[in-house]
Amino acid sequence: MIEGMSVYRDSSSTGASLVDRICAASRAENQAAGQRLVAVGELHVLRAREAGGCEDWATDTWDAVAAEVAAALRVSPALASSYVGYAQVMRDQLPQVGAALVAGDISYAVFQTIVYRTALISDPEVLAGVDAELAARVRRWPSMTRSRLAALIDRVVQRVDPDAVRRRREQQAGRELSIWDSGQGLSEVFGRLISTDAQALDARLDALADTVCTDDPRTRKQRRADAMGALAAGAQRLACRCGRTDCPAGAAPAPGAVVVHVVATHDSLDGGEPTPAVVIGTEGLIAPELLSELARSARCQPLIHPADTPPQAGYSPSNALAEFVRCRDLTCRFPGCDRPATTCDLDHTIPYGDGGATHASNLKCLCRAHHLIKTFRDWRDQQLPDGTVIWTSPAGHTYVTTPGSALLFPGLCAPTGDLAPPNRTPTDRCAERTAMMPKRRRTRAQSHANYVAGQRRQNRAARTLALDAAGSGPAPPDHEPPPF
Repeated sequence: MIEGMSVYRDSSSTGASLVDRICAASRAENQAAGQRLVAVGELHVLRAREAGGCEDWATDTWDAVAAEVAAALRVSPALASSYVGYAQVMRDQLPQVGAALVAGDISYAVFQTIVYRTALISDPEVLAGVDAELAARVRRWPSMTRSRLAALIDRVVQRVDPDAVRRRREQQAGRELSIWDSGQGLSEVFGRLISTDAQALDARLDALADTVCTDDPRTRKQRRADAMGALAAGAQRLACRCGRTDCPAGAAPAPGAVVVHVVATHDSLDGGEPTPAVVIGTEGLIAPELLSELARSARCQPLIHPADTPPQAGYSPSNALAEFVRCRDLTCRFPGCDRPATTCDLDHTIPYGDGGATHASNLKCLCRAHHLIKTFRDWRDQQLPDGTVIWTSPAGHTYVTTPGSALLFPGLCAPTGDLAPPNRTPTDRCAERTAMMPKRRRTRAQSHANYVAGQRRQNRAARTLALDAAGSGPAPPDHEPPPF
């Protein structure tokens, strides 16, 4: 159980002032990126007015402006050309989202993602509506990865223009898997798979990579790569390379079946509603026409909204309640995190030991890292009945996260009932021996030193092999200093 209050506190206002400086610098960076696009756009208009009718030239005004910008900024022509394109979109298609960038409310990366995800909308009125909605929403969205941001934008686009959503069926038809030799005994693999198949493969590689013991010398990335070969050979586990005769990995059970969780409406499964599904773990959308095909071979389980049901007894929620919370949240609820809900802890917002209820209004998904950060690093959180979580950082800044299902499945965010305040006084649970921060087996510095030492050993072995093959005498002396 990971519950309790933090023992780490900022004893002065220094932390808050530093966070304020970071925010101010980031806003200034966003504003500068916006002003750069404004200036590029104005230069484009000016040069088009000066050149007149030359848009059918092989090097049109766009190319001319891109060349001018590239020279001025000392950037590549491709990057300069992208500036021209984004400037044009900001001026003519997404002016309100562009205004958010100029104001510093969103980053250039967020603006780029919005431009790409909305580029297939052809109706100007529809695009204007999406521009207004995204400009209003994106200012309230918390920090997140680009893939999660793309998924949220796709859901807005899906409601008004399903044909404009990226990665539709025509792209799914282009799925492929290619393998080619890259030399030195290695091959490279490239694939484009259906999201559910990709999730299953990813989970299976993780499961096989974890079948070795802790003394296996390979990195996790190397074990995942080796697991691909084991999977192709039909092996149930990855052979451990610890070299021990009493390796415990052989006695461990083989990994079980991989389960991929998809959230969809009942009408979508029947083909009566054009609402896409969501794969928990990728935030990607599954087109309704593909969903009906997948449903034929999948096990469908109804999801029941708990509504005003009373709190459950005990610390651990029932399977039905846990499934609801994971499908409502879809990801970790900490600001900016998109770890899939299926791999997260179910956290009591008000700790169970302090009287917090085992109820949907007091449960949320937190990945283990952010669960520990909440517990030990002085973050505070408040949860509303609709699943909204209000976070307060150690510096006193406030962030709001909404459930991942809010846009596509708003019914899952219907309030689940107000809870009576707990009748116990919160305690400093970090003082209890049961609430302890897990420790690393190695520090980051030690891990890095081990990595460097391992790479050096591999390099020396390769040089020794090359010298022996060439008959050039013994290997060079190993007098290189340790990597400290």
